[in-house]
Amino acid sequence: MTHDHHGPELLPTAAQTEAALNPPPGRNGGDLVVETLQSLGATTVFGLPGQHALGMFDALRRSDLRYVGLRVENNAGFAADAYGRVTGEAAPLLLSTGPGALTSLAALQEAAAASAPVLAISSQIPVAGLGGGRHGYLHELRDQKAAFRDIVKSVHTVRTASQIPSAIARAWQSALTAPHGPVWVEIPQDVLLAETPIPVVTGLDATPDEVFPRPELTAVAADLLSRAERPVIIAGGGVVRSDASGKLRALAEKLDAPVVTTFGGKGAFPWDHELSLQSWLEDRHTTDFLEDADVLLVVGSGLGELSSNYHTFRPRGRVVQIEADLGKLESNHPALGIHADARLALGALLETVRERGDTGAAERVRGVLDAVRERIAGQELDLEQSLLTTIRAALPDSSPSFWDMTILAYWAWSAFDARRPNTMHSAQGAGGLGYGFPAALGAAAADPSRPVLAVSGDGGAMYSIAELATARQYDLNVTWLIVDDGGYGILREYMTDTFGEATGTELSRPDFVALAESFGVPATLATPDTLGATLTKSFAESGPSVVVLPAVLRMFAPTHL
Repeated sequence: MTHDHHGPELLPTAAQTEAALNPPPGRNGGDLVVETLQSLGATTVFGLPGQHALGMFDALRRSDLRYVGLRVENNAGFAADAYGRVTGEAAPLLLSTGPGALTSLAALQEAAAASAPVLAISSQIPVAGLGGGRHGYLHELRDQKAAFRDIVKSVHTVRTASQIPSAIARAWQSALTAPHGPVWVEIPQDVLLAETPIPVVTGLDATPDEVFPRPELTAVAADLLSRAERPVIIAGGGVVRSDASGKLRALAEKLDAPVVTTFGGKGAFPWDHELSLQSWLEDRHTTDFLEDADVLLVVGSGLGELSSNYHTFRPRGRVVQIEADLGKLESNHPALGIHADARLALGALLETVRERGDTGAAERVRGVLDAVRERIAGQELDLEQSLLTTIRAALPDSSPSFWDMTILAYWAWSAFDARRPNTMHSAQGAGGLGYGFPAALGAAAADPSRPVLAVSGDGGAMYSIAELATARQYDLNVTWLIVDDGGYGILREYMTDTFGEATGTELSRPDFVALAESFGVPATLATPDTLGATLTKSFAESGPSVVVLPAVLRMFAPTHL
């Protein structure tokens, strides 16, 4: 394969030569950071300042970058994660050394699990303190990057100002090469502060590598799918991240193959399509149907715990797995493993599979969904289902939603119609609390033209209360729905079912309405009957708002035990 693009021009223009020979005075390493980000195409950065990182933050005022500052580093990481998910761009996250950097770890774990492109740039102690000695510098760690190496895609260290542009460019390229993910860059405090004669950064090339499928593998996969009697497709988050939902639909229709989306792949396939099994992966009826496929095409999923009905899934047919993350290939089930970006691999299959005619596929799909609905209907869970229906009716189709780890979100994983690709997001990758609201703020910063929904329980909401100040300061268009059940509801349910009683799950909590209003954020106490009108009103008004819904919800019975 040949490429016409050869990177930036090597011969400077007269204007570039003049600018290089006479760079603006007073610039430092921090300026090189923001100039590099601008040269790479960044427009918005997230973060929280700290003493060692002040060189970067001071340079922001000499740049055209928009800064969105959050109140907790982990929340800043969640906001950057969401910005990366909804835009497909690398989201810069500026952090300070030691405690500030470490506080972002849980957010970066979620970004890694969900393949969100976050470009974390942290300060470090001065160069003289590096190397593992114990010099007693403020925020000093023996090896700061070691804390991140097991979480991020790549680590990039800087020791001199001249290394800054190339290190950040390499990190940018890594973050945006499939599978997307978080990357880590660290720069010593004195390097950020030292004046530099290096010319203004221009002309960087950090084009992501494309992960092409090997043609001999797609030929075998196409033949298997073309000859299959009962082909089925599992579409994961990789389909969403690679913007491949159109190719997925075309392939499914050409093969007459039913499609189920994982919780990370919500919206990758139309919910009401006659071939859509929707997202009922935590249901034995769906699991049985998948096991019965003679050829199962898994695209952009590692078939992890949630996607395999807690590892009870045992495929009997041939599995074809397309996955950009090499470590996930055949990690849970033997397969014809194709290491590739989902969009490129689906495109290759679409060109080579033969059309199948299967008039019974849609009928089989209806049979599975009817069986699922009948199982749920027998559990007296009308409130939970009606709340999802209410939220779906109120939320504009193009608006993204961000769901914390809470019972209503666990329902939404299986039962909520995302309507469009890349509009429903949750913390199900790593499973940490506190994701919903700060992530929604990041999405609102990316596109202020549409309202954004965040959903939290009262326990998870307490992780994010400080960000009400962020929402108000930047007037971000987020409606935050807090379902208040007086504690960690799902843990209460787990412990009661397992041990007969719950410990540590009951919480004293504030008056969320009064608390939100103290930040200058309008808030409403809702009931299940008034929720729809309250949300519709909140979505129609600009700026942040909070809706509090007191309700004790229950999960549907599991089928994996």
